[in-house]
Amino acid sequence: MKRNELEHYLSHLFKPELVKDFCPNGLQIQGTDNIEKIITGVTATQALIEQAISEKADAIIVHHGYFWKNESYVIKGMKHQRIKALLANDINLFAYHLPLDIHPELGNNAQLAKLLDIEMTGPLEMGNPLSVAVQGQFASPLTASDLVKRIDKQLGRTPLHIAPPSNKTIKTIAWCSGGGQSYIELAAEQGIDAFLSGEVSEQTTHVAREMDIHFIAAGHHATERYGAKALAEHLDENLSINAKFIDIDNPA
Repeated sequence: MKRNELEHYLSHLFKPELVKDFCPNGLQIQGTDNIEKIITGVTATQALIEQAISEKADAIIVHHGYFWKNESYVIKGMKHQRIKALLANDINLFAYHLPLDIHPELGNNAQLAKLLDIEMTGPLEMGNPLSVAVQGQFASPLTASDLVKRIDKQLGRTPLHIAPPSNKTIKTIAWCSGGGQSYIELAAEQGIDAFLSGEVSEQTTHVAREMDIHFIAAGHHATERYGAKALAEHLDENLSINAKFIDIDNPA
């Protein structure tokens, strides 16, 4: 298919114009006009680019691309090497940040719900259908220990768990993939039993302990690899184009 056809399809799929983000969503680096093979991944690292080159891909679609707010405009060093490799091999780079977090089917949050058997009940930010953080519930209450084991099994990552003094069972849960730990206070204010994200900050511990809410950090990368994976499967099935997810592991 043509590059502009893929760009139009992705724009219709993710509707990035509805989201205020920290980076441009869509085509970031222009490459060949003809797209026969697509690689998806979490971050447009040099390692992912080199894999795409070896796979003879025409396009890469990632969650973490380039040109972030407050990032230097200068193209040198690591950024130069990455962009040089893309241009030299005529590879298109597409990036969808928050749109890939919040997509109701392919998004990182939706995929986490599917993996962890959570029934999604709505946005965490009440009245905002595009809330980056969401909430849901389990079919039956479970202990924090059982939830940690489930996350370990499904994500392949032993999470950090901060328990409140009550160590209550968990029926309701809110979550935000990646670096969404700041939403924990909003979840606690709504009486939710647990909050799950990828990262943890120093103050997160105090909120969990003082506002009686479990907090679980399962890794930024580990909580955001499944949106890109689901996207590759979706494109491979719906566009009759060769699309493949490549996981460049990251312990963070």
